[in-house]
Amino acid sequence: LLAGSAAAFAPASQKATSTVALSAFESELGVQTPIGFLDPLNLLGDATQERFDELRYTEIKHGRICQLAFLGQITTRYGIHLPGSIDNAGDSFDS
Repeated sequence: LLAGSAAAFAPASQKATSTVALSAFESELGVQTPIGFLDPLNLLGDATQERFDELRYTEIKHGRICQLAFLGQITTRYGIHLPGSIDNAGDSFDS
């Protein structure tokens, strides 16, 4: 009984997991020398070049949207507001 309870706290044997980079995308733009191609979530485990390009395009698009949102937040806090009305009721952007 005592040996069984002690075994519960012993480290479990784990298989050696390999984090080998995908060689198909090693020559892509953005691959860093010490790490190589990094895919920690394994989104591109069996992906094609077309899937890689689609994910890269989506990442760039979302990054640009975030940059515009940040710029809009900063300019609004600085006190710059768009002229005119938001809706047909006459509510302005300043409100």
